Amino acid sequence: MEVKILGIGCANCKRLYEEARKAIAQSGIEATLVKVEKIDEIKGYRILSTPALVINEKVKAAGRIPEAREIVTWLMNAAVEDEIEDKTKK
Repeated sequence: MEVKILGIGCANCKRLYEEARKAIAQSGIEATLVKVEKIDEIKGYRILSTPALVINEKVKAAGRIPEAREIVTWLMNAAVEDEIEDKTKK
């Protein structure tokens, strides 16, 4: 699973990164946490404001900092979606 934080490195982007890091640790899900700071890459997600949180290429939040517990829910849901997708491919 891949979790991306979109933002140019502002204080809010750093806070969202920390919340995402905590959520990944709390969830126990194996995930890669990536910062996306290049404007051209951020534009590709069609968000109106940063920071933004993306899980498996799906934008989950933009322009706000969700708490770790909300991010944990999104991570769990994404894990279930991944599992279902894997089963349907077999």
